Amino acid sequence: MDLKQLTLQVCRIAKNTGIYLLTEKQNFKEENVLEKNSHDYVSYVDREAEKITVKELNALLPEAGFITEEGTVEQSGTGLNWVIDPLDGTTNFIHDNAPYCVSIALRKGEEILIGVVYEVCRDECFYAWKGGNAYLNGKQIHVSDKKMENAIIGMELPYNADEYKPVILNAFDKLYGKVSSIRINGSAAMSLCYVAAGRYDGFAEAFIYVWDYSAGALIVCEAGGTVTDFKGNKDVATHHIVATNGIIHEKLRAVVDIIFEY
Repeated sequence: MDLKQLTLQVCRIAKNTGIYLLTEKQNFKEENVLEKNSHDYVSYVDREAEKITVKELNALLPEAGFITEEGTVEQSGTGLNWVIDPLDGTTNFIHDNAPYCVSIALRKGEEILIGVVYEVCRDECFYAWKGGNAYLNGKQIHVSDKKMENAIIGMELPYNADEYKPVILNAFDKLYGKVSSIRINGSAAMSLCYVAAGRYDGFAEAFIYVWDYSAGALIVCEAGGTVTDFKGNKDVATHHIVATNGIIHEKLRAVVDIIFEY
């Protein structure tokens, strides 16, 4: 398997899905939105984008199964699996805010082989393959070299508000005024890519899923960064992620590693 060539083909597929998202955004109406869980939204756009992506990926690599957010296909296996979030940042999309993106990863068991994240609003394609570095629109990217006091930290607000509130309040208390800035952009996949590109120096979020972070996690690692769970385990099968430039990793991890049910 030529991972580089496969990755470039996945970039094309992600961009095609992005074109669909842009087209639908022109006439999108909020009455088309459904609430999956409290404040957790989905629309026909998410589902149709997933179907488009699955169809193209299936043609590209017929032997691979799928792990998808919207569940439009049930075809996961123990070998190769595409892991897809067709629209990460749905709330941003609904409200015409940036960023939102298409996230695609290829996993072999628990090993991530390919990661592609296409940010629609800025026409930015972040991508990496195992052992091949990380790129943005064809140019190699690398994590920053900033220390904690000069760091920009990305944080997100997951929908499990009651469980996560102690973590986020503790994080803001420990970080606000002690780092350069704190940012919330509404897309875990994009926050990970921002760490890879040095736009953020660290990022943390809990209650996210394999389709939210798989592609971005590989991109961060191939850009020279570090990705673990809140306890410091380099285990991709998790629901809580800390991604950094490596320099600030233990300090950021210590801030979010408080006891709660995740």
